[in-house]
Order: sequence, then structure tokens, then C-alpha cells
Amino acid sequence: MRRCLKCGHRRAWRLADGRFKCQGCRVRFSWTSVWDSIRLEPRAKRQLLQLFSLGVPSYRQRFRSAVSAKARERFYRLARAVCAYVEQLREPFEGALECDETTFGGARHGKRGWGAAGKIIVFGIVKRNGEVKAMPIQAHSGAAVWQEIIEHTKPGSLYYTDDWQAYASLRTRGEHVVIRKERGRPKGRDTINGIEGFWSYAKNWLYPYRGVPTKYFHLYLGELCFRFNHRERDMQREILHLMRSLSIQELTPTLVRKG
Repeated sequence: MRRCLKCGHRRAWRLADGRFKCQGCRVRFSWTSVWDSIRLEPRAKRQLLQLFSLGVPSYRQRFRSAVSAKARERFYRLARAVCAYVEQLREPFEGALECDETTFGGARHGKRGWGAAGKIIVFGIVKRNGEVKAMPIQAHSGAAVWQEIIEHTKPGSLYYTDDWQAYASLRTRGEHVVIRKERGRPKGRDTINGIEGFWSYAKNWLYPYRGVPTKYFHLYLGELCFRFNHRERDMQREILHLMRSLSIQELTPTLVRKG
């Protein structure tokens, strides 16, 4: 879909020089799909897309691929970026929601817990029996968590959280159920198994990659949310459609980590 990057209008005239002229704001712009911006043979791109959809890391293809390691990494990065782009546009959640936070990163010597070096703190929201949102946050603080809750949930929702003090004010935004644990098990019938199950899914999926570059972690996280939210669909077909319908110019801001 050829969308004007200035006004967002989706209708444009095609000019003789190959560019487009927006029918809304009359701005002339170039448009190249993500798929066409990758300078590889169509057969090689389809093979890479199939392997990416199956979750095969790039480094495992080093002896059986005619494509260079740099080209494979770029293809994978763009495939993750289109997934992350779509997840950023997902509407705020409402209804019964589970909220939780965790850290991603390998085991290291030194301080443990939320202040451990080299760890990325991630906040997540699961709509019960539905979709997930997850995003890196700068610090394990109430202010950082509240900013994400305000941006990604609607007032009046029913929130399920643990007993961290930062969630105490959720009653001012909607109903709030606190899950207390004893020896790692929730007390009572209420749980936050949905978001905890997603954390397990995400960490197990990332394990074969043997480490993730920090500057691209948001792309991996966007990919994981996309896979989870489209778990009943053909992943290869979904990603191919996105790479053909999104422009590389539109995708560029997503490639850069925020913050």
C-alpha cells in the first residue's frame, strides 16, 4: 500500500520518473517495498523467508547458504522490523489484562536481580485468551511502568498483577486484582499465568540465538509478539505480505531503537 509519508494519504499518481505524487498533499515521494529493497534473487529471498519463519537462526546457515552472512543478517533484521512495525500500531488493550515485568539477558557474574549488569528490563501486557504487548523499559520503576500502562491500555480495564507497590494505584484506572504468591505459587484461584507463559515462550525462542544485540533487541521482541499474536496463521505468508506492502522508507524509523 503506497502511503504518503507526510500526510498518510493512501492514494497517489504514478509519475513518469517512477516516483509518486500524493493526491492529498501533492508531495512527490519515492516508494520501494521492503521486499524489493533486498537485492537478492527471488529464490534466495524466499528460501531465507522460509527459514526465518521456521525460526532457524542465521548462523546455522553458514555452510549451506549461497548468501553472505551480512546479507542474511540484513534480511532477518528487515523481517523482524516489519513484525515490530505492525505490533507498534496495535490498538491499546481493554478488558481483563495481565501485567508483569521481567529481564532478558544471559547469566553473568556480579549483582543479581533488577540491577544486574547487561540485562534488559521488559514490561508486558497480555489480554486474557488473546494478544500480547511487550516493550523494553529504561528502569524497573513505577514511573516507567505507568507510562506504558497509560499508553497501551484503556481506562476501565480489569488488571491482574503481582503485589509490587508500583501497581497499587491501578484502582484509580480500573479494577485491580493482586496476585500474591507463597513459595512461588499463587495463593487463591487468580493467576497471571498468561503473561508468565509468554515470558517462558519468548526466552525459549531466543535461546538458540546465543545472544541478541542490544541495539536490535526491540526488533526481536516485536517479532516474538507478532509470532504469538498470529500463532494460528501461516507465518511465512503473513511476513511476505508485510514485506511487500510496507515501504523501506516507512520502516526505517523502526530499525532504530528508541531511547
